Amino acid sequence: MAKGHRSQIKRERNEVKDTRPSAKLSYARVSVQKACFVLDAIRGKDVQTALAIVTYNPRYASSLVKKLLESAIANAENNNGMKADNLYVAECYANKGPTMKRIRPRAQGRAYRIEKRMSHITIVLDEK
Repeated sequence: MAKGHRSQIKRERNEVKDTRPSAKLSYARVSVQKACFVLDAIRGKDVQTALAIVTYNPRYASSLVKKLLESAIANAENNNGMKADNLYVAECYANKGPTMKRIRPRAQGRAYRIEKRMSHITIVLDEK
């Protein structure tokens, strides 16, 4: 259990806040497994190379990641005053979101469950 007053605990928590520019997409209608195929391709690359990769990647998740990457670049330029030429993808990951459950009718009155998975995708940039 944490010791100290609630405001002191919050102050300590906010001191270790990550100042790197980032962008997050919540409730993306793509599974974590499918999103990670695209994220693995751009992890550690500079932003120009990463944008080129996701632009020509045929997967559906690449369109979501492209928009998210452009948003993270804009955050870095406008909020942090960084140059886009010096940026690279420091972290990118997809966490599991809620699952929509749907029913599929089958033969002889049975029903199969269909799970439509969602994910929360995060991209963190950093300067070289």
